[in-house]
Amino acid sequence: MALSLRHDIIVIGASSGGLEPLLDIVAGLPADLPAAIFIVVHIPAEGTSRLPEILSHAGRLPASHGKDREEIQLGHIYIAPPDFHLLLHDDYMRVIRGPRENNHRPAIDPLFRSAAYSYGPRVIGIVLSGMLDDGTAGLVAVKNRGGLAVVQDPQEALFPDMPRAALAAVPVDHCVSKKEIAQVIAALTQKPIPGETGKGETMNAPTEMKKETAITELTPGAVEDDDKPGTPSVYGCPDCGGTLWELQDDEWLRFRCRVGHAYSAEGLLGSQDENLESALWSAFRGLQENAALARRLAERARGNKQDLAAEKFETKSQRAAEQARLIRELLLNAQSSSGRVD
Repeated sequence: MALSLRHDIIVIGASSGGLEPLLDIVAGLPADLPAAIFIVVHIPAEGTSRLPEILSHAGRLPASHGKDREEIQLGHIYIAPPDFHLLLHDDYMRVIRGPRENNHRPAIDPLFRSAAYSYGPRVIGIVLSGMLDDGTAGLVAVKNRGGLAVVQDPQEALFPDMPRAALAAVPVDHCVSKKEIAQVIAALTQKPIPGETGKGETMNAPTEMKKETAITELTPGAVEDDDKPGTPSVYGCPDCGGTLWELQDDEWLRFRCRVGHAYSAEGLLGSQDENLESALWSAFRGLQENAALARRLAERARGNKQDLAAEKFETKSQRAAEQARLIRELLLNAQSSSGRVD
């Protein structure tokens, strides 16, 4: 007789301001929780994560960094280590240095997407405090595969961007305060999923979801396959310069390149802004150096009584200095409009 499925795969994504709600969630969970919890928090690649020790002390469930191909155990918290994506397969994890998504590794979307692909309606996806919109595309995947979506109330989040983006794109099942999330998890894990029995959750998964999960793992067949998810766009990848494919998840627009770098529309715009600023700084430096060299050549020509050559170099120096001035104004205006002070 087939057993009824339950919500036993909990995936949580957090960024800036996410530690406090994570502590509240872990502190409120029972020691006999019949589910495994997987967490991605945005941390610098070169950083040292003490999150497993922190969460283990905060609650009754053991926590550790996930290990590649480690078997999944219920009643355990697994955390993505710095500079590694955490992905889920049937009964085990992958911990790999795949392509960055939304400029992050680890990123939230790959965890949510792989969980949705492998476990379908058994998944509960939770988005906590953070900037921009990582986690929204993954939460769309969770909902499209029959899972549940939970979002921290953005009104109490220190950084409400991620919860707000999720709420705007996903029909969320629960939008609650950080203090209530643990209660929601405990209640949902006790209820059988209506009409769901047995295993084989990947049988009806969308082909594109399978391909994206394989690309994140840098599976050779997926990376080399010319039949990419989505349709080619006119944009280039800010990370590698390759063509970006455009994907539409319901109303959520995002992009992925041939080797797997992925962006939401807002994330792509932010990366383009950074690359444009970098290009402007390079041009500013190059023009300053060009003007200085031309002035030196003009002075040398004057000393050698080569007046025509001196005039040519002086004109070139003035032109480069004027172009540098214009770019300097662009850089200052951009910093002023973004509120940055360098």
